[in-house]
Amino acid sequence: MSDVIMDMAEKMEKSVETFKNELSKIRTGRASISLLDGIMVDAYGSAMPVNQVGTLTIPESRMIAIQPWDVQMVPAIEKAILKSDIGLTPISDGKVIRLNIPQLTEERRKGLVKQVKKIAEEFRVAVRNSRRDAIDILKKQKKDKEISEDDLFKLQDDAQSETDSYIKQIDEISAAKEKEVLEV
Repeated sequence: MSDVIMDMAEKMEKSVETFKNELSKIRTGRASISLLDGIMVDAYGSAMPVNQVGTLTIPESRMIAIQPWDVQMVPAIEKAILKSDIGLTPISDGKVIRLNIPQLTEERRKGLVKQVKKIAEEFRVAVRNSRRDAIDILKKQKKDKEISEDDLFKLQDDAQSETDSYIKQIDEISAAKEKEVLEV
C-alpha cells in the first residue's frame, strides 16, 4: 500500500477516534464519568481536570459522586461544574459532591439524536476530505510521472475502499449512540 493511502488511513482513524470522544460527551439517561471530561477546576493557582482533584464514582445509575482529596476544593469544584455547559447542578454536603442525572424527556432525546446525526455527518465529511486530499496527491504524482495510470486507478480504488470502511465504522458507532440515547 502506498504511503499516501497509509497517511490517509491514519487521518481517518484519528477522525473516528475523535468522533467517539465527541459522542462520549453527549449525555444519555445514565451517569458516565466522561461527562466531566474537559471540566477544569481552579486548584492551587492552576487549572486542573476534575479527575485530578478528587475521586469520581458512580454509586447509582443516575448519579456521579465526586469526593475531593482536599475538602477545601468543594466550592471550586462546584463552581467549575456550574460554569461548564453539562447542565447539571451539583449537590454538596461539604465533603462529597453529587450530580444527579435527570431522566431525559422524549423531546430532549430526539434533540440529542439530531445532535448525534449532525456530529456523525461532520466526521463523514472529514473522512471524505481525507480521501479527496489523498487522491489529489496521487493525481499530482501521476502528472509528475512518479506513478503510472494503472497505479493511479488501483490506488484510487484502495482509497475508496478505506473510505467506505471508515464511514461504515462512523455509521455503526452513531447508530449505537442513537440507540443508547433513545433507551428509556
